[in-house]
Amino acid sequence: MSNHDWVKDYYGKQLQSSDDLKTDACCDASSVPEWLKPLLSNIHPEVLSRYYGCGLVCPAQLRGARVLDLGCGSGRDVYALAQLAGPEGSVVGVDMTDEQLAVARQHQTYHAEQFGFDNVQFLQGYIERLDELDLAPGSFDVVVSNCVINLSPDKDAVIAGAYRLLKEGGELYFSDVYADRRVPEAVANDPVLVGECLGGALYWNDFMTIAKRQGFLDPRLVECRPLAVTDVELQAKLGMIQFMSATYRLFKLPKLDSACEDYGQAVIYRGSIAEAPHQFMLDDHHVLDAGRIFPVCGNSWQMLANTRFAPHFEFIGDFSRHFGLFPGCGGSTPFDQLAAVEGGLGSSCC
Repeated sequence: MSNHDWVKDYYGKQLQSSDDLKTDACCDASSVPEWLKPLLSNIHPEVLSRYYGCGLVCPAQLRGARVLDLGCGSGRDVYALAQLAGPEGSVVGVDMTDEQLAVARQHQTYHAEQFGFDNVQFLQGYIERLDELDLAPGSFDVVVSNCVINLSPDKDAVIAGAYRLLKEGGELYFSDVYADRRVPEAVANDPVLVGECLGGALYWNDFMTIAKRQGFLDPRLVECRPLAVTDVELQAKLGMIQFMSATYRLFKLPKLDSACEDYGQAVIYRGSIAEAPHQFMLDDHHVLDAGRIFPVCGNSWQMLANTRFAPHFEFIGDFSRHFGLFPGCGGSTPFDQLAAVEGGLGSSCC
């Protein structure tokens, strides 16, 4: 059987609900924010019971947005995102598994009655072959995915497809499973470990390489948590590999710097995003209090100024002056270690 066949069988036939999983890798253990709870209460119980996500893929400020969910399964995230996008927006879910899509489509009328509008569409297809679907390049504001890209045999193609479908300034916001090292073939070829979202987990540094290769120049980690594998038989197969569930946001901004550069810029969050009236979290290093001046690197400035978030910020500075790497997040110059040596080098040889 191919990787696709393993996944279809596991999620279409073997799993009847999240209770059938053998690990917590494909379970969302993150706390649900208060603003999301009433939206989830509107979703049909069968859809909720067949949810296998590992994170929260409901980024802020989606009103009126066109959203694509890669590997939407039975549609829990689609129906949550649909409420956030509202009748002015739309959500498209893509999945390859017949049984999962059948559940999602079966309850579409139910959700339209709950919400008062129907703004969702479900397409059958492979997330590695998005070009085969009737989706126009540059037509989405946000692409999300929840613990699915690890299941794909061609992750480069998934990331490339998302980049192609996003508008400039759009973002790929997704949760997935990562390993602290490259997964050996014995693990990668084990059908149960693949189905449990572990066999296909990317080594985190390989993910960074793929993301940048496909045009997402500065991936930002939003949150992460360690995964527990309590099944003794699976533990034996995995050995010393450590797994993490992590949520990243990747912006389609072709002019980002390759590192965090300092241009003397700052931003002030207005507190005007409905889901975040007091603080806005760009990533795990940038939590911006409403009303407070917050110095940022050039890339962070662009992620706020050239995206859907721009109306919610005041912007200080421009790119007319450059001060080197941004302190604290821009790494270090290749000369720092030498400069720190007491007494220096004594004399120049160039």
